[in-house]
Amino acid sequence: MMNKVAVIGLGNIATRHRHNLKSLFPNVELLVMSASGRVPKENISDSDGIVTSVDALIEAGVELVIVASPAPFHAQHSIPLIEAGIPTLIEKPVTTTREDADAIQKVIDQYGTAVAVGYCLRYLPSAQKLKTLLDNNTIGTLFNAHIEIGQYLPDWRPNKDYRDCVSANRKLGGGALFELSHELDYAQWLLGPLDLQHAILRSSDELDLNVEDMADILTLTKSGAVTAIHLDFLQRKAHRKCSFIGSEGRIDWDLIQNQLTLTTATEILVLYSEPEWDKNQMYLTMVTDFIEMIKLKPHRCTEVTEATLTIDLIEQIKQQAC
Repeated sequence: MMNKVAVIGLGNIATRHRHNLKSLFPNVELLVMSASGRVPKENISDSDGIVTSVDALIEAGVELVIVASPAPFHAQHSIPLIEAGIPTLIEKPVTTTREDADAIQKVIDQYGTAVAVGYCLRYLPSAQKLKTLLDNNTIGTLFNAHIEIGQYLPDWRPNKDYRDCVSANRKLGGGALFELSHELDYAQWLLGPLDLQHAILRSSDELDLNVEDMADILTLTKSGAVTAIHLDFLQRKAHRKCSFIGSEGRIDWDLIQNQLTLTTATEILVLYSEPEWDKNQMYLTMVTDFIEMIKLKPHRCTEVTEATLTIDLIEQIKQQAC
């Protein structure tokens, strides 16, 4: 039972987390802090109080904090909480630099505080089913994987100019690589570490951004399977699909439809399909799973060491990209 919790950040994902915490713990006292520490003039939903510093949260005796500020601020917001022994769930990506990720891991190792990273797509039921299928070599030897996401950035937050959003701001961790890092996370969760072979980053004239709005990445798994990943802010109709091609067949995964299809030499089978499943359940399950981690019980949380693999891959892509 939680009595006092907090959320740092005032963006869309912070709003979702506040609502979900109140849903999970109806009697909880929920404190809010903006990323900059400013006192917001607007009304903040599902809030029982505003604080202006991480120190104030610590002094208030919060039992859990979700850090949903822009990624470049994650280290400065989370490290004092971890040092104070306060369980901390950090939104994805964990940071925007390996240096910051290492600093967070250092204090985790020192203080033993429960810390997880919010890669919620791992809790999508079709994702869990897919991992089991791939782990069990259902399609035999894996030859290729194709991973693609595209969604028109101006449609993400229709009530706000997309150019003013974190996604479009390099200093706040914007760009397709960081904002769409779910794909880089689950690719390595499903397939293991990826060895970068080639990458192309592009900024189109369509959105007039100072960050990449397209990324094309070619990698190899340890077994030699070629994995191609495409990320973009440009597709007018949201698209999020993957395919895995093996010696015994292929699996197609539609994340939006929450569906898995297996194709073999003799048949096409829909292995899982639940398009109406409430995707907010991913976020709720992620928080309840984090509670299990806090209690030292079995859990499926993404730990900082895993999330750092994604930061490593992004840094490699940025260094080597054409």
